[in-house]
Order: sequence, then structure tokens, then C-alpha cells
Amino acid sequence: MLATDQSLLWKMMSTYIQNDLPTIQRQITDHVEYTLACDRSNFSKYNAYQATAYSARDRLIEFYQDSNFRFAEANSKRVYYLSIEYLLGRSLGNALLNLGVEGNYGKALKQFGFGLEDLADQELDAGLGNGGLGRLAACFLDSMATKNYAAWGYGIRYTYGMFRQQIFQGWQAEIPDLWLKGGNPWEVTRLDRKFNVRLGGNVRVENVNGKNKSIWENGEVVVAVAYDTPIPGYDTSTCINLRLWSSEPTNEFDLASFNDGNYYKAIERRQSAEAISSVLYPNDNTEEGKILRLKQQYFFCSATLQDIIRRFLRYNSDWKTFPEKVAVQLNDTHPTISIPELMRLLIDEHGLEWDAAEAICRKTFAYTNHTVMPEALEKWSVPVLERLLPRHLEIVYEINARFINFLRTERKADDATVSRLSIIQEGNPKFVRMANMAVIFCHHVNGVAALHTEILKDSLFHEYHEMFPGKLVNVTNGITPRRWLSLCNPRLTKLITKTLGSSDFLTNLDLLEGLRAHANDAAFQQQWAEVKLQNKKTLAKYLETTMGITVDPNALFDIQVKRIHEYKRQLMNILRVIYQYKDLRTKAAAGNLAGCVPRVVIFAGKAAPAYFRAKHIIKLINAVSERVNADTSINNLLKVVFMPNYNVSLAEKIIPANDISEHISTAGTEASGTSNMKFALNAGLIVGTLDGANIEIRDAIGHENMFIFGLLNEQINATRAANSTKHVIESSRLQEAVNEIRSGVFGDPSPYFEICDNLIPSRDHYLLGNDFDSFYEAHQTVEKEFQNKGLWTKKCIMSTAGMGKFSSDRSVQDYAKLIWNVEPLEPNLHGTQ
Repeated sequence: MLATDQSLLWKMMSTYIQNDLPTIQRQITDHVEYTLACDRSNFSKYNAYQATAYSARDRLIEFYQDSNFRFAEANSKRVYYLSIEYLLGRSLGNALLNLGVEGNYGKALKQFGFGLEDLADQELDAGLGNGGLGRLAACFLDSMATKNYAAWGYGIRYTYGMFRQQIFQGWQAEIPDLWLKGGNPWEVTRLDRKFNVRLGGNVRVENVNGKNKSIWENGEVVVAVAYDTPIPGYDTSTCINLRLWSSEPTNEFDLASFNDGNYYKAIERRQSAEAISSVLYPNDNTEEGKILRLKQQYFFCSATLQDIIRRFLRYNSDWKTFPEKVAVQLNDTHPTISIPELMRLLIDEHGLEWDAAEAICRKTFAYTNHTVMPEALEKWSVPVLERLLPRHLEIVYEINARFINFLRTERKADDATVSRLSIIQEGNPKFVRMANMAVIFCHHVNGVAALHTEILKDSLFHEYHEMFPGKLVNVTNGITPRRWLSLCNPRLTKLITKTLGSSDFLTNLDLLEGLRAHANDAAFQQQWAEVKLQNKKTLAKYLETTMGITVDPNALFDIQVKRIHEYKRQLMNILRVIYQYKDLRTKAAAGNLAGCVPRVVIFAGKAAPAYFRAKHIIKLINAVSERVNADTSINNLLKVVFMPNYNVSLAEKIIPANDISEHISTAGTEASGTSNMKFALNAGLIVGTLDGANIEIRDAIGHENMFIFGLLNEQINATRAANSTKHVIESSRLQEAVNEIRSGVFGDPSPYFEICDNLIPSRDHYLLGNDFDSFYEAHQTVEKEFQNKGLWTKKCIMSTAGMGKFSSDRSVQDYAKLIWNVEPLEPNLHGTQ
């Protein structure tokens, strides 16, 4: 179907569901009265948000039902995307944008006395994710729908998300994220879609018709209940589904225990079951925490696969066609337990022989790797698996035994090779290496940036790559331009639309190349710079309103917002700020502040609850902020801000205001990154190492439009080896920054002693000391070029113009072609939906 035909269909469907102003107003007030049971002539802002959301959901359900009917009618191959997290953000603005009705909704609400933006702020971010992994999954769902793929996402409906971050006396404090406290108008509860999931118990062997059959029995059985969230495509009637599972007990209430006076025991089973879907990433420092994490992973994988099989059998009867109808993408190692689970379901529940089940599974699963650090690859102890999933452990051992036999007979592997490549890591206790199983069993394994994939091939999975040529492929990550340009940066979107003559770039991001022809136009540069200034003013007002911090919108906005982790090197950034602050104090004392560039340095991000060093980095950032922001001697030339509880909605406020953004991981540690793509798309310049997707961004936008510093990946191992014998910090600038901390400039230095001690080369695993001077000098270049407004604006235009490759639309099309072997199933203009 031609793109114009598809757009015509979308317009036809929009007319069919009536998007005129009176209809929208009537639907909103109907939901106020009948869904919310409120007075339709006098309702609150929150009631207005809820009613508006329900009204928008009605439209989504129309497209959702039609799309599912179309997929079923075609009996097409479906993609099932399994992810432990989905960082969706708020749904109202995204739904109205993708439906193409935000204009009329805005007018309708204005007549009720409400602004659409004000209502959007009533919505809490869905607590279903934390960082880049979950946001990537959300972008992919948007693109799968926009590009008309028959696809579903599957995950867990977390009751409390990860946590809500507060800052108390500079320290991170974790409180429950009560994102569901007001209900969730975007989801549909599917009480008719429930599956039992067994945990624990034992396995016995029974002879059935002359064959031994494994019977997994006893233990605990919980119920997975489905909650569906429609995911609309943009400029299309395709609407796909995100199905999330919530855990419930098989028996709600132990009445006998209650009648005996044992009230806690009466609800014990419910509490145990509900804990499985309560919190994203429970603390796994304890044995019980590890068990809960594994329960979560198995719970959602088992329910998902049972649902996939149910849907397959509804339309098909030949198991050999399963891989022709089903593609399962494992987003990182969290869902890898799906491999032995599908084997168990096929063999134990549906009676297939091992070889037939294995052939099906190998053609069904693909695996996305998201880390190049061996220590970050997930593994489970054999005792934990034996306790929780005894049947699966048997299957894993059988898979491994067959693989080892292949290694010894076909590859003539020695013991050392077998030990390295085995799924089972020997020791006390033994461990099951989930990444090894995924690489061995899946038909494709993909990295998420060119450098990342080369590292997988050259080192992390090198022997597997030689053994299975063609299995490892690259699919560079991407972001959806609908949320990360149109929704979060309407001013820039409007200017680009006016300049290019249409908004087609929102579905074909390569069209941004057309901006290059305007990059030297002084009048266009002025318009571009004015958009950025207005975005900075918006963020400045937000900082003043919410945090009481006043910043100058004309200052250089320098931003690093992402998960707090040592390899992302927020520590190196704040140490650079400390050195700059010392330099400003010195100049102030000499009366020499003229010509200094004012700078606002913004940090945001959460540290995992058990990641104590990351928490100390947050404490240091806040201590620096408190001292610097109160120092009047430097004439407000430097402000430091830590914005708490970083999430999608906060990112949408921060990213459009960036002048520069920091993507400064140690080379060879960041698989890809997607925040770098968001910042560059939104007309900011990257300060970064040649790591992850930074390399491809440099190639796309031009090295002259980035500020690149630091060691290269090929230098890392040699540098670490040379550092192993060095016990003194070699960078004088870094040493001065450390001295500032130790001397108490930022308060009691004792919380930072370990941080400082680990900056000597022999302990500096992420090589902050080796990159520090190069990092500082890159920032000196930033300040020099920032003062040349024409040159700076041209660079920003060129940054946006070169970002076409980094659309998640392109990413999912690459997956479809290289891995899933699926074609778009576009709406039919003449057939029923």
C-alpha cells in the first residue's frame, strides 16, 4: 500500500469515529457522568484528565480491535517482544498526537476551562521501567505500530514501579512509586486471560504408554492476570497491544485460618503471590531477593508463552509451523528463562519429542544483548533454580549436555574451551549462565550499536561467533521522533515543519537532511536560536518553581541525565565541575571574572537501592550544588542542579533545553545509549567518548559537530595494565579536585573517602584519571565555541539534520528484515477491519 493510501485510511477511520468538537465534548462529559459518577457541570481538573483519557482510550480500543481482527484474519506471523521493563511515560499526549486529534481535544477542553498541558500534568508516569532498556522497548512498540507490524509487547504490571526518588540532606531516599493510586484509565483488565504459573515443588517421572514422562508438581501456584494497554501507531489505524501480567493467588483467602484467629496466615498466600509483581528490580543482595527476581522473570515468561501458544493453537494445528507464525524477541537476558519454559510446555504439556521441540524453539527465539561487561551478564545459582524451577534445571542440563557433546565431537574442543562456553559455570555453587544459553539457543543475537556488536564478535562472544557465523548481527538502537521531537519539543517541530514544508519527517526522519540547506542562513539561525532560548526559559521556570533554584536561560545548559552508574562517569563530570569552581574562585579573588561563560550543570538519575557507591556520587553532586549555588563571589557564573526522580516526563522538559549533553562512558562499556540520540535530535551538541552509538552519531552528523575526547576502545586494556602499578593520581587537575573534597570545601568529606581513594590509577577501573584532562579541555573548547553564536547555532542545526538514522522506525524495520522475517500488515482500504 502506498503511504498516501495509508494516510487516507487513517483519515477515513478518524472520520468514522467522529473527532469533531461537539462529539469530543459529549464523550468527555459522558465519561465524567457515567464512568466517574461526577457532576458533568462541575468537575475537577483530575476528573477532567480521567474523562479525557477514557475518551481517548475509546478511540484506541476501536483501532485496537480492528487491528487484532486484521492480524487474526491474515493469520500472519506475529512478533512478541519480551521485556522486563517498559518506560512508557505519560500516555495522554502521546495518544492524542498519534491519533491526530490533539488540536480538537485542546479546543474542547479549553471550552471547559482546562488546558491540555495542565491535564497532562495530572497523569503519573507509568512505573514500569527505569532506564534505557525500558525506554527502548517503549519506542519500539510505538514504531511497530506506526510501521504496521503484527506485534505485541509482554511484561509485568508492577504495582509500585522501581521507586520514587527523593533527596534528603543530599542522599537518595527511596519511597514507593504509587503510580496506580488513582487507577489507570489506559489499561483494560482481562479477567478472561489468566494462566497458572507453578513455583517450587518437585519433579517425578511417570511411565506413560511406555515412555517416561516428567511430572512437575506441588509447590506454589500463582495466577497471572492480563492487563492490556493499547499502543497506537502514528498516522495509521494500526494499534498494537502491551500485555502486562499481574500476580494473584489461586485462593484469595484462608477462611479456616481466619476463623482459628490466625489472621496473618489467612492473607499470607495473597501477599506472597502479589509480591511477584509488586516492585521492579527488587534488591537482590539477599537470597530471598534473588529468588523474588527469578520468580518475576519466570512468572511473566511462563504466562506469556502460555498465551502465545493459546493464540497459535486457535488458528493453527501443525506445530512445525510455530516458527512461521511466532517470533519471540528477548530484550536482554531477563526473559531467557523462556527458552527452557517453551521446551517444557512443548514436551510436558503438549506431548512433543525433544528433537521436535528443540527445532521449534531454535527457530523461534532471538536475543538482544545490552551489555559488553561480562560481570553484568545474568546468571542464576543452581541451588536457587533447583529450589524454584526444578524441571527447568533438568532441561537446562540436557541442553548443555547436548551442546557439550557438539563441542567435543564436532569442534574437538578441549576442557578449557568447554568450561568457557558451557551454560553451566562450575564451582560451589554452580551457576547457569543465561547469556550463554541465549547465544547457544537463539537463531540470532544482536548488538545495539556498531561498536557494541564488534566487541561481541571480537571478545565477549568471539568463540560463539566463530562457531555460528552469521548469528551475531547489529541493529543500532533508535528513538521515536513522535515523543522525542514532536511531543517534547513542539516549538522546534513547528519550525522544522514550516522550513521543510510538511511534518512527514515524523515518519521518515531522513527528511531532516533538508535542514542542511538552511544551516548557513542567518535568519533561520536566529529562529532556531530563539526556539532553544524559549525552551531554556521553560526549564528555568520549572527549576525555580519546583526547586527554588534561579538560573540564567542565557547560560550554557550542560546536562547529564541517566541512570547513576560508575561506568557512565557522573563522578568524572562532577569532579570537572569541582575543578571549574575552584578556578572561578581563584579568578574572582583576582577580580578576573570578565569573559567567563556562565554555565548551568544539571544532573538527574536514580541509583539502584543497593548500589552504595552510586548513592555516594549523588550525595557529592548535591553537596557541590549546595556550596556552589550559595557562593555569591562567583557572580552566578556556575550553578549545579540535581533534579530528583528522573523519568520520561522530566526528560521531556530537560532535553529540549540542552546546549550540551554528557555521554562520557569509558570506551567499550556503553552498549549504545539512546539519550545521546534524544539530545542530538533536539538541537544540542554531544560531549562524549567514542563509545556506543556516539561513533555512529559522529559519522552521521560530522565530527566537527561533537566534542569528542578520551581513550579509544582499543587503548583500554593496555591502559588498565599500565595503571596496575601506579598508585598516585597523575592529572594535576584531578588531584586538585580531590583535594577540594578532602579539605571539606563541600562539607564533611568522610562520605567521599572511598570515592577519592579509588581514583588512584591502580583502582581506577573506569579510567577517570586517564580521561580527565582530555575531558576538561573538551569543555574549554565548548566555552570558546559557545560564544560564537552563529557557528554554535549552525552546529546545532547540523546535529538535528543528521539524526535520520536514529529513528526507532528504522530499528524495527532492521529487526523485521534481519531477524524476525516479517512484513508490515497494512490496513486494508476495502476490507473489514
